[in-house]
Amino acid sequence: MKKILEEIERTDRIAIAGHERPDGDCVGSCMGLYRYLKNALPEASVDVYLEKPAPVFACIEGIEDAKTDSSDAKGYDICIIIDTAADRIGVAKEIFETAKKTINIDHHISNAKGCGMVNYIDPLSSSASELVYELMEERYVDVDIAKAIYMGIVHDTGVFQYSNTTPRTLTAAAKLLGYGFDFSRLIDETFYEKSYLQVQILGRALLESIRFMDGRCVVSMVNRKTMDFYQVGPKDLDGIVNQLRIIKGVECAIFLYETGPQEYKVSMRSNGKVNVASVAVYFGGGGHVRAAGCTMHGTYYDCINNLSGHIERQLNGEEE
Repeated sequence: MKKILEEIERTDRIAIAGHERPDGDCVGSCMGLYRYLKNALPEASVDVYLEKPAPVFACIEGIEDAKTDSSDAKGYDICIIIDTAADRIGVAKEIFETAKKTINIDHHISNAKGCGMVNYIDPLSSSASELVYELMEERYVDVDIAKAIYMGIVHDTGVFQYSNTTPRTLTAAAKLLGYGFDFSRLIDETFYEKSYLQVQILGRALLESIRFMDGRCVVSMVNRKTMDFYQVGPKDLDGIVNQLRIIKGVECAIFLYETGPQEYKVSMRSNGKVNVASVAVYFGGGGHVRAAGCTMHGTYYDCINNLSGHIERQLNGEEE
């Protein structure tokens, strides 16, 4: 695998972008690469584009540099999209489409071929952040870069408890810790800490969850009215599906929230027996074998009925 600098040397204008509704891995990998290229290529113009990151990521150095609007952006020599395929690019879609050269760095199995002119795709990598770190030369890595990359790995591995955590992941994490940042505080502030309203909506979602398929599946939904009542947005719902997943006896957890009239954002988590990526891809989404999502249309009951058919066949060994 080439180092990233081998692909972009002697380049004047570089754009980095992540997916819509950026999570910890997206923010960490994009910001880590952004600061890395600023160190390695001081003469180049480097910009990073992200939909407005959640307040918990304020601890990442340079996050205020992230541009949330690309309407006036033109003329990039290279556009690097991270942790996403072309159909989920956030605010930099037009930049990617018009750049002279495109690079795609991703670890989602649903994006196995990549969508750039150059592709660094590895579904065996725990996170896009781990993959980005492997593309870096250590001489340009500093403590702020290490902190951003480490945060990304932490978020996509569930603090190293998900099955995507490998010896390769822990080796990278150990090297990053060597830069000397307060990793315990970083994990608390960006992964565990919740506002009072976030805890309230989590409690509501858990209280109204329903188990079905003999308890092997659990589902919960938050509608627009409830979100307005608690004054929360999509970012405040992060983590709910993971809390549903850890219920004893559950093989597959589903969480939906309403994004428009008869439109729902769906998140799925599996404990191993269900390949939720294949379910998500069928409905136009994507993700990992154990963590995936999509957008669906119809009533809440229509969505659950359509999802449960695919999930049940997998649980019964009828579909891979």
